[in-house]
Amino acid sequence: MRVEIWSDIACPWCYVGKARFEKALEAFPHRDQVEVVHRSFELDPGRAKGDVQPVLAMLTKKYGMSEAQAQSGEDNLGAQAAAEGLDYRTRDRDHGNTFDMHRLLHFAKEHGRQDELIQILYRANFAEERSVFAEGDERLVELAAEAGLDAGAAREVLADPARYADEVRADEREAAELGANGVPFFVLDRAYGVSGAQPAEVFTQALTQAWGDRSPLKLIDDGGAEACGPDGCAVPQH
Repeated sequence: MRVEIWSDIACPWCYVGKARFEKALEAFPHRDQVEVVHRSFELDPGRAKGDVQPVLAMLTKKYGMSEAQAQSGEDNLGAQAAAEGLDYRTRDRDHGNTFDMHRLLHFAKEHGRQDELIQILYRANFAEERSVFAEGDERLVELAAEAGLDAGAAREVLADPARYADEVRADEREAAELGANGVPFFVLDRAYGVSGAQPAEVFTQALTQAWGDRSPLKLIDDGGAEACGPDGCAVPQH
């Protein structure tokens, strides 16, 4: 079974939702038969690469709330993250464009390190003092290397804006086609969707239902045509 997760590194509920989903997945009896693929979704696609601002300033401008309201929301998110065993800095974080991170995640997928990289990017953005936005490409190269990727190859990806850009845009178009207008958005075997950072129990229910509802293969013919099998190939008799 395949589970696809549309998310953004700048999305705190994606950070929390991933932890809740993984809690359910860890206890799922068929865990070893579940493939998890991370898909791209930008919450702020129109933001220029060098446009970095404090999270509180972004929230007050985007949602028209007071700074006190924005800080209260961050404190609540910090408590939600802590309940899942996650570190979360509720003060002095910043916000910026995540397109290059998504390109790196597609690069990481090709090398089997996608889940490692997305978790490291989440941790760096939400829990560490150093910015993933303000320090430039070398900060992302450092994090890619921590995920087990070749630093030189990651640097080359970041230096070429066209590398994996089509893959990011394709993910985003597909999200729109599936009706995802927010993240995190989980799609199980292209049959079930789960929106938001739901409790682990909801993910457990979704995994169980999707696994149980998998359709067995339906054959178009009755198997009477010649074929090869473990005992050899059928030879037509005249």
